[in-house]
Amino acid sequence: MKKIAIYPGSFDPITNGHLDIIIRAAKIFDKLIVAVVRNVNKKSFLDSKIRVQLIKDVVKNLNNVCVKEFDGLLVNFVKANKANVVVRGLRAVSDFEYEFQMALMNRKLYPEFETLFIASSEKFAYLSSNIVKEIYNLNGKIDCLVPEPVANYLKSLKNQK
Repeated sequence: MKKIAIYPGSFDPITNGHLDIIIRAAKIFDKLIVAVVRNVNKKSFLDSKIRVQLIKDVVKNLNNVCVKEFDGLLVNFVKANKANVVVRGLRAVSDFEYEFQMALMNRKLYPEFETLFIASSEKFAYLSSNIVKEIYNLNGKIDCLVPEPVANYLKSLKNQK
């Protein structure tokens, strides 16, 4: 049986920390689906279609990784994609509390649901999309925080202003 995992998130924008988790998870599973959540109730920095395209650009050389957009319950997306596992990255103990609650609720809704936590590489433990957005909005350098296609896209946005 093919081991299919889903790595869900807003990826608003995708960071080098996210990419690290993607690369490491892709080595473990036959197929990894990066699931970009589209939440109409939340104001996003980047439109979900743009986030999907940027992630596709970033993972284009990872043959067993694909990118899809979704909304609604994660368990429904997991079922629809015949996945076995959901991957979640952990940077700190504070991440664990929230992620653990979500893992238990997802398993309650769908008992076949498993969550695999992957600890962040120490060099990315400080990194979040929120930090990237704040540095970007304050005209700071983000090239070392995000993959090249993301940095280029965000620079092009600044140049349009």
